[in-house]
Amino acid sequence: TVRWHIELQPWASPTPSLNYEALRFLKYISTSQISCEHTNLNSFKGYSETAKKPWSICLDERFSLIHRIRSKQCRLYSLGLGNDDNQFELSMANSGCEVHRFDPSIKSAHIQEGRHLWYHRLSIDWRDPNPAIAAHKLHSNTKKLGTVLNEFGHQKIDVLKADVESAEWKILENLILEDVVEQIGQLVFEVHIHWPGFEVSGNESTVVRYWYSLLRELELKDFRLFHTYKDLSKPQMFLKKEAFNASSCYTLSWVNTRWK
Repeated sequence: TVRWHIELQPWASPTPSLNYEALRFLKYISTSQISCEHTNLNSFKGYSETAKKPWSICLDERFSLIHRIRSKQCRLYSLGLGNDDNQFELSMANSGCEVHRFDPSIKSAHIQEGRHLWYHRLSIDWRDPNPAIAAHKLHSNTKKLGTVLNEFGHQKIDVLKADVESAEWKILENLILEDVVEQIGQLVFEVHIHWPGFEVSGNESTVVRYWYSLLRELELKDFRLFHTYKDLSKPQMFLKKEAFNASSCYTLSWVNTRWK
């Protein structure tokens, strides 16, 4: 059955309140649900500590990623927008992973750099363009992740990394509604909370309840949050307010516990 909407969680308080929603959401994203002892690639050659952000992945033996890296069978999809910090992608490629970086700002449709690293001039979105609508033709390089997986013939992604400047909420919703998330072993998402995000509507408490509900859907699909990075270099803003001691940007890492 096709789902059109995620299941919204009950309000955090008897009457809708931004204060209660925000505190519940911020506590949720700041609390690890599973511990992970090994979260970076230091043990692999070619990894440099100069990466600007801690894109943490879980390399504990009980999950599949470390075994797939060792057997050179891992696959990383990286979604970004003109970001020059590709240290994480390079380190994964140097570890023998097949790395696909999707960025609409690159100059050619497909570029291969080295044995394991590909760049694609594609933007991953929460909808496919409609060829019958003229305005959508401008976005012909925009596709849903499920569409790209089908076109590339990929059944699974070991790690999906996303830094998509506030499109992450709708992309995450699409991955959940279409069950694409079940084809992913680990998620590393940068989330932005200084405004609702692209095409997220409603008043402030409704927006935060929606964010929280999305993340609870991940939990229902057996994803567990194991690392949170609060970016203090970004403005300390929550829905355009300096409030709740929140950063405007967090990097969250989940592991799919069904993937052993």
